Amino acid sequence: MDKKTIEKIKANPDYQKLVKERTAFSIKLSIAMLIAYFAFILTIAFDPALLGTPMSDGGVTSVGIPIGIVIIIFAFVLTGIYTKRANSEFDDLSNAVKKAVGEE
Repeated sequence: MDKKTIEKIKANPDYQKLVKERTAFSIKLSIAMLIAYFAFILTIAFDPALLGTPMSDGGVTSVGIPIGIVIIIFAFVLTGIYTKRANSEFDDLSNAVKKAVGEE
């Protein structure tokens, strides 16, 4: 790809919108994941007894196990949310940029 084409792409308003929205959305999802993960890790560090509490009297499974599983599932859900938006809105903007650059 030559420099002229790259400059056309960078100047395209759809491209600028794509970069801005995709970056903002991915930062929001990353922050949500980091909050969930670090809340779990900080709880382990500062109050391990809370997550080590058995789920039932005489049980061996602690409260921390299902909470850890929920965090893993949360990561998959966030990935699905990003993928859904990427395959619809972000792809539409990307195709608009390709079409605009191809026509010039």
